[in-house]
Amino acid sequence: MEVKIGVQNAPREIVLESSQTADEVASAVAKALDGTANVLELADEHGRRVIVPADRLAYVEIGEQSVRKVGFGTL
Repeated sequence: MEVKIGVQNAPREIVLESSQTADEVASAVAKALDGTANVLELADEHGRRVIVPADRLAYVEIGEQSVRKVGFGTL
């Protein structure tokens, strides 16, 4: 699933493909915004972690689950 994170005072957004579900990402964002967690921490499909301070979040856009197509019928 594609997740875009806007960070205050940063010219570009952070884009990552996460293996987490939309509900898991939304829960992590909610915890960061309500003060339960000081940072927003997400993992991408390759095991890398993205950590953003909660007080610097501008927005988080959660995309649709990506479906991988295999074979010649995908052209």
